Amino acid sequence: MRDAVDAGSGTALGTARDQRRRVVDHPREPLPTLVDQTPELSSTYSRGLDDALRAMGVALKPAERAAIDGHVRLLLAWTSAINLTAIREPAAVATAHVADSLTALSWLRGRDVPALMDLGSGGGFPGLPLAASLPQTDVLLLEAVGKKARFLETAVSATGLHEHTRVVAARAEALARAHEHRDAWSVVTARAVASTADLVELAFPLLAPGGSLIAWKRGDLDAELAAAERAVAALGGGRLEVIPVGGAVADLQGHALVIATRRVTGRVPDAYPRDPALRARRPW
Repeated sequence: MRDAVDAGSGTALGTARDQRRRVVDHPREPLPTLVDQTPELSSTYSRGLDDALRAMGVALKPAERAAIDGHVRLLLAWTSAINLTAIREPAAVATAHVADSLTALSWLRGRDVPALMDLGSGGGFPGLPLAASLPQTDVLLLEAVGKKARFLETAVSATGLHEHTRVVAARAEALARAHEHRDAWSVVTARAVASTADLVELAFPLLAPGGSLIAWKRGDLDAELAAAERAVAALGGGRLEVIPVGGAVADLQGHALVIATRRVTGRVPDAYPRDPALRARRPW
């Protein structure tokens, strides 16, 4: 009996080894680096995005739309190997990611925004759709996870956005200590990254006086805004504004932009931003 069990175990182990050997012998196909190497998007994606943009009153030039669509094609091609998004159905990506990212476009186009930093860009939302739609704005996509930063670099190059968009693989805390980034940015954006109070702490040291953080939020924000008010006061003062967005798009109802604007005068204390462990121990 024992010999039979041992023999069975040996067979199972041998099978597992064979499977691992086949994986080694047949490595994953290289991920695409050009848009033309990816499948075309479905008509449901195009109709969904067209309808959402029309409802939002957002107009895109052909080159801007092509860059956005190219980013989505690469995202869907890469996400099976790198978990860039849990939303993988193209029509859902059109509204839940692209249209949602562009809810800030009217606000941004109505102001002179020479430079924009996107915190925690991940799969590229909202940073890449905004970069495509704001060709006169210098955009920095900040992403601490190396494999996600590599995807962003590929997407920026493949969609032709490299002339005014770059990727940095680092944490916001590190950039906020760098002379060339502290007090330097007109706008900082952040979507699905952290609480509004933590985003204020990360963004205000990066913002130029009078600059604004735009945070994508939804649901009941009362407690989060109260904490954000405390953070704004501690980091030198400013104002908070909540702009409901997406009401005309069914999938975006209840979404809002929280805009925290730094005071034109004064400075952010050198103690901020704190490291993540300290923020966790002493939340706002």
